[in-house]
Amino acid sequence: MSQLKLYRHPLSGHAHRAELFLSLLGLETEIINVDLMTGEQKKNAFLQKNIFGQVPVLEDGETTIADSNAILVYLASQYDIDHSWLPIEPAIAAEVQRFLSVAAGPVSQGPATARLINLFGAHLDHVKAIETAHNLLSTLDEYLEGRDWLVADHVTIADIANYSYIAHAPEGDVALQYYPNVRTWLQRIEALPGFVAMQASTVGLAA
Repeated sequence: MSQLKLYRHPLSGHAHRAELFLSLLGLETEIINVDLMTGEQKKNAFLQKNIFGQVPVLEDGETTIADSNAILVYLASQYDIDHSWLPIEPAIAAEVQRFLSVAAGPVSQGPATARLINLFGAHLDHVKAIETAHNLLSTLDEYLEGRDWLVADHVTIADIANYSYIAHAPEGDVALQYYPNVRTWLQRIEALPGFVAMQASTVGLAA
């Protein structure tokens, strides 16, 4: 049995970025589903793993890591001996952190929130979330002109952190058709050896 255990929900983009990176690293992992619909994540047993009651959570033997971006940093630091996923050169490492903040900020507030409203009926401002998403995507599409990846000349955890919710933005009624550079960037990630897709929802008609 693998010492790595990932607690996740199959429709969580935060959980998917962790699951995707584990697969890209080729790490055997036991996947454990947490039933968010019944509030399993708020029960005492799970709160002992993450005091904020959120997925994902990674257990690596006696070590427990909560928060998707923290999991990416941990896995890159622990298992990537070449330091390619999380470069140690200060300026590049800072750029990776910058895009982890983008994933936690505008990606979360934009495409992730728009999708959350559609899939789970969250009582949030759908119009504002879609506007935030398009502002982000417009900026990223311009930024990605002439670039293959968000940071450096190779894929890093910055790309993985931002992938899942942007790829599934149409499920929140955020169309990707106007952002060719973003779509090409998504395709590069999907072509990586070991890529695993997040479970799709039928909600959302934007293409």
